[in-house]
Amino acid sequence: MRYFSTRRADVESRIPFLRIAMHRILLAFLLLPATAFAAGSLPSVGGIPVDFILFALTLLGVALFHHATLYVALTGLVTISLYKILFTGFKTGLGVAGWFGHLGHEWVTIANLFCLLTGFALLARHFEKSHVPVILPKFLPDDWKGGFVLLVMVFVISSFLDNIAAALIGGAMAHQLFKGKVHVGFLAAIVAASNAGGSGSVVGDTTTTMMWIDGISPVVVFDAYVAAGVALLIIGYFGAKQQHAYCPIIKHAHGHTRIDWGRIFIVATMLIFAVVTNITINVKFPELAEHFPFIGVAVWLAILLTIPVRRHDWELLPETIKGSVFLLSLVLCASMMPVEELPPASWQSAFVLGFVSAVFDNIPLTALALRQGGFDWGFLAYAVGFGGSMLWFGSSAGVALSNMFPEARSAAKWLRHGWHVVVAYVVGFMVMLAVLGWHPDAGHKKVAEPVKLATPVAAPAQ
Repeated sequence: MRYFSTRRADVESRIPFLRIAMHRILLAFLLLPATAFAAGSLPSVGGIPVDFILFALTLLGVALFHHATLYVALTGLVTISLYKILFTGFKTGLGVAGWFGHLGHEWVTIANLFCLLTGFALLARHFEKSHVPVILPKFLPDDWKGGFVLLVMVFVISSFLDNIAAALIGGAMAHQLFKGKVHVGFLAAIVAASNAGGSGSVVGDTTTTMMWIDGISPVVVFDAYVAAGVALLIIGYFGAKQQHAYCPIIKHAHGHTRIDWGRIFIVATMLIFAVVTNITINVKFPELAEHFPFIGVAVWLAILLTIPVRRHDWELLPETIKGSVFLLSLVLCASMMPVEELPPASWQSAFVLGFVSAVFDNIPLTALALRQGGFDWGFLAYAVGFGGSMLWFGSSAGVALSNMFPEARSAAKWLRHGWHVVVAYVVGFMVMLAVLGWHPDAGHKKVAEPVKLATPVAAPAQ
């Protein structure tokens, strides 16, 4: 008892000192933004701005803790926000006011993405229930070419559906055709085919949709299909051969199955509303695109108008909203990065981003590249889209498919049996570079000058 009373007295005697220390630390936090901006530099470690270190740690946490990705992303968002508020400020100002100003600048992009992510989840379910995925296997050849055609189907489906939905549809067809015995190399090929198919379409992948919302022409993004087509041939051949040797195709006729054209009508309506709205706004009213989420609202208007046609699977929304909040948290983190500190955009940096995308989520990487500007967006779409296929957790399609086939959750197996995905990425990129050449969009989203405080006036010489 005497020991604890002595310790208590010691702690109480230190309270004034601790209060003074805390006040000084708080004062340093408040003054550091002014000091950093006045000096014209950002706090860094080893020459790397602390902003990027916090962002990299967030992405690393997402890669390592797959069962707590939402909490990791939200923790990263809060940490980066507090760091920016206390230490560096934003381009819209300093402190809390600058943070709200930044949110006010980004809210349209966030709202558009949220509406599209949730809306396209309903769209994918309608396509699945249309019975088209069940009927498609009727048209497959009986040998290894059946697996090849299945991958081509996944590629095509992903061009107008979300790549996650395309991968799940491909996985469901493979499970049926091969009686559940699906080779890990073929699973990697399914994921790669879905990512390749979405890489050249502004409605086929969240990353390309982000580019579209940001004002990049769908024609420019379409260039990615030069590389994606080459990659599809490589993964299609080797993946189908692996699967045929592991378990040949077992087909069943589905003559009794009929297409639900009502659901196909809903899918078409949602896509038409999204495409027509975005083209109209960008062509006729481009100044309005930055002030209201027209494309997202158009998709949900199509959803509401088609309620009498078929019931929407509203029960999907809670889980979809959770996943959307996770992705948008990472996008917001990327939006706060000082992109003016990054190396200039080049085909080499785009090529490397493909490998980075295999480890880190490609959504924030795309947001970072869009803020930086200066890329050839067809190359970037292919790199961040297809590059994530090199590991099972490198893309949302891979994570989703691994839930259906748990044996795919091994990075070693994925690399050993899915080696053709890495080869396909490199060959596809180099063919595209040789055929189209690198044409950067130097005028897209030029980086604004950072906010600077007034330089303190020097004291007059004595």
